[in-house]
Amino acid sequence: MNTLKEELFRFCTEFVKSRISRITSSIDEIEESLQSETKSSAGDKHETGRAMIQLEREKLGAQLAEAERMLQIVSRIVKTGDSNKVVLGSLVFTNAGNYYLSVSAGEFKNSELSVFCISAATPIGKLLLGKEIGNQISFRDKNITVLEIK
Repeated sequence: MNTLKEELFRFCTEFVKSRISRITSSIDEIEESLQSETKSSAGDKHETGRAMIQLEREKLGAQLAEAERMLQIVSRIVKTGDSNKVVLGSLVFTNAGNYYLSVSAGEFKNSELSVFCISAATPIGKLLLGKEIGNQISFRDKNITVLEIK
């Protein structure tokens, strides 16, 4: 079962690294646009274009900071070993689905099962943290029972 947790860890790590790469490429493109905008000077139109590029750069900077924070969270995950309580890095099997507490990276599927990679900060992640096998949580008017923790 640890190989599944290792696959999930790789899936989340690759998700975050890919996101960082995409954002960095976009920032590089914007930097180029900013440089070419600087070379031309067409009055108010020039200033408006420059301001829009700068706003986009700031937005991407915030996204990059968030993605780097996600990478820090992933780096703190213990990939092996079972725990009797749900913690960061736990693979949690419930009667309503399977969850890997790490970062919000979407659904992982292999030939055997489907696992939702979620952040501990998500509503269901917060409810699952600290729970033990047999504990129940209520999420969206549904009772969910923790069946297994890996």
